[in-house]
Amino acid sequence: MVEKDVTKGGKPFQSKLAPYEAEVKELKANGVSVRAIAEEMRVRHNLAISHNAVASFLRTHGARRRNFLDGIGESRRTELIKAIRALWTHDSTAIEGNTLTLGDTMAVLEYGLTVKGKPLKDHQDVVAHANGVDFVRSLIDKGRIAEEDVFALHRIVVPDETRDIYKPVGAWKREDNGTYGADGARSVYMPYAAADETPKLMRDWIKAFNSLFGDIKDEDSALEAYLFAHVSFVRIHPFFDGNGRIARLLANLPVLCAGFPPIVVPSEARLDYISELWDYQRAVGVISLASRELLPEPSRLDNLRSLIRGWWQTTLDLVAEAKRK
Repeated sequence: MVEKDVTKGGKPFQSKLAPYEAEVKELKANGVSVRAIAEEMRVRHNLAISHNAVASFLRTHGARRRNFLDGIGESRRTELIKAIRALWTHDSTAIEGNTLTLGDTMAVLEYGLTVKGKPLKDHQDVVAHANGVDFVRSLIDKGRIAEEDVFALHRIVVPDETRDIYKPVGAWKREDNGTYGADGARSVYMPYAAADETPKLMRDWIKAFNSLFGDIKDEDSALEAYLFAHVSFVRIHPFFDGNGRIARLLANLPVLCAGFPPIVVPSEARLDYISELWDYQRAVGVISLASRELLPEPSRLDNLRSLIRGWWQTTLDLVAEAKRK
């Protein structure tokens, strides 16, 4: 018989503890008894559960996560991580205009070299993005994010230069933002979410994002999670700068947590990628608190979905090759 939680209609304790899995595991790792964990969950989250429920939950959720590195030798695994990190960093920063080649990026990350004739900012951006990759990987065991995690990632990825109060690093934007694009022969301005609505929209986004964890069973569902997280984040554009890089990093967290390699948008596909995002956002309109629908009319993303599936093949092939060797 499934033990019931006596609060909120008697839902199974698994569903009550699932949102707090990271907290429960952290308490257990720190030597806290299951009886004390049950009491702590009551104090923190008003959950009326027994110590037996906590023990059963830990048994059920204690299995090691699947990892795309499984079955790969240690030395080969290290090199694969470096290769994917460099590829991800190069392509994501190149989409934003970085001039370093993949070879340059690998030299900067591996040996700390500078490339003659290339801007200092380009070097700083690739190091910052690579650190962002490491930060995202550090969140895998947590299996969920909080607002501060998003702020922390922004502080890592966006160089901490002198900003005015309207362009904060590690905080939501304080001015409205948007972008220009083509509508036939005309240049058209498209606004993103209003600055004063962004905090509430991002709370919605984080809640929806955290619901993706645990729902990924195969490549198709992993791709859908990435697509949802990526496009809905870009629609809000919550920061004054770095939104594309942050979106491409965070959207991969559910993918990584499910044991798959990251999806990397190739720099050579920049035009197709930007065009698909632009066309979708022009079609569905500006996101706002009035509707609060993060990803309306998802069928309009069929072409982007197909492109992403093809782009993903690069890292899937890198993993397959490493396992063959």
